Amino acid sequence: MSRRILWDVDTQVDFMLPDGKLYVPGAEQTASAMARLVRAARDAGIVHVASADDHELTDPEISDEPDWQNTYPPHCLRGTRGAHKIPETEQEDPLPLSLVPFPPGLVPGLVADRREILLLKKTFNVFTNPNTDSLLDALDPEEIVVFGVATDVCDDAAILGFLQRGRKVRFVEDAARGLDEGRVAACTAVWRDRGVEFTTVDEAVESFR
Repeated sequence: MSRRILWDVDTQVDFMLPDGKLYVPGAEQTASAMARLVRAARDAGIVHVASADDHELTDPEISDEPDWQNTYPPHCLRGTRGAHKIPETEQEDPLPLSLVPFPPGLVPGLVADRREILLLKKTFNVFTNPNTDSLLDALDPEEIVVFGVATDVCDDAAILGFLQRGRKVRFVEDAARGLDEGRVAACTAVWRDRGVEFTTVDEAVESFR
């Protein structure tokens, strides 16, 4: 199996659709591109890892007076429509990894035959899930192909985490959207300086074949 993995960041209703609780402007325009990535990865047998916010109103990130950096309005509340993945990126039979830590030695066996994995999280940074590092070690990808929302929040946290761990990253620009253009420009400039490759859906799909 390919040592490349597809990393799907928070493609949930509350972020992706205009009636979502924390809508990322223009996100719905990328849904068909995202669907192509997921379908191509499935056809090629490439592992599809998805992160997803799994919030409760008591989570520290949730605030009625958000600062939009560390706190945000209520969104992706557990059990609500807004927490669901959009149909275009929905996984068929994912292995969910919640915040309950697995002993690292068990993770390789858990994920060995799984092509879809769902990482649940309480903050914008996927590495706050205690199983994320063990999952990365078990999959040991040569390259991580990243798409999703929002570019300047959850994408940024994930990509910086990958880079800190010495991973090669490819970012699919036309399958992502950000909340703030200035922050998007700033964070993507940092990524480029640190060696992230920027690509398109067409190029990524072709590379999966």
